[in-house]
Amino acid sequence: MGNQVFYSSLMMATGIGIPIMATLSGTLGARYGSSALAASILFTVALLLSVAYLFAVEGGLKPFPKMALPFYFYLGGVFVAFYVLSITWVAPKFGVGNAVAFVLLGQLLSMATIDQFGLLGAPIHAITPQRAIGLILMAAGVFLAVRRG
Repeated sequence: MGNQVFYSSLMMATGIGIPIMATLSGTLGARYGSSALAASILFTVALLLSVAYLFAVEGGLKPFPKMALPFYFYLGGVFVAFYVLSITWVAPKFGVGNAVAFVLLGQLLSMATIDQFGLLGAPIHAITPQRAIGLILMAAGVFLAVRRG
């Protein structure tokens, strides 16, 4: 139970950070006139922090495991770049709330599909009727949150 509370709290803090990051990166991109420059600055800061964490918390580099992983397991960075570039470009034009709400909708669809079929090695968590209702309510909430009028 303790880990669940910790993990839930950590992921909630991460979720809180997404609109803040969208606002900061969107403003940075708008002020510099380049979403790519803003993303590059963000990635540089992220790289420095990741390397600092690697050495300070995890004790530095360790030998890579001998097992070979399929190439697609290394493509997470493509999705990170896509997210940062798109949110940096779209948020100032579409609104942070709208942009993040549709990111959330995409996350709901993707996580339900990955969990249902155990894609990319994830454990299977079937979509039960209760879970389906929750997903529908969350999706409806996204549309209500962005609706104007």
